[in-house]
Amino acid sequence: MLRILLINGPNLNRLGKREPEVYGNATLDMLEQDVTAFAKGHGIEISCFQSNHEGDIIDMLHDAEPTFSGIVINPGAFTHYSYAIRDAIASISIPTVEVHISNVHAREEFRHLSVIAPVAVGQIIGLGFYGYNLAVLALLDYIGGRK
Repeated sequence: MLRILLINGPNLNRLGKREPEVYGNATLDMLEQDVTAFAKGHGIEISCFQSNHEGDIIDMLHDAEPTFSGIVINPGAFTHYSYAIRDAIASISIPTVEVHISNVHAREEFRHLSVIAPVAVGQIIGLGFYGYNLAVLALLDYIGGRK
């Protein structure tokens, strides 16, 4: 069975409470349940991880080999400045898709830059929670095309 690691970064544990006009009212637990069920329907197992700490995310990325075939990551604010997370993704051989719930390009200018994008196989932005499901499908297609 294909295994995908889902990583959510800082403040995503506040989904449902944090800026509902931007992120909606659904919680991180609801998001993880939705993605897990969606993936299961495609024969994929999802493992979920969330941290507000950069080093914990880096450790999780390093430890992902050889357990996982793909990674879906919403690095949160780390997207814009964490060269350490960028380098961790570059250091592993696991295809990674970057996801953002909101359209970061329609928000503050500092959110327009992603240091993660150059080392990801793709980016899905602004489609809400549905973007995570699309990231799973994108990895399924990408991984299937590599074999």
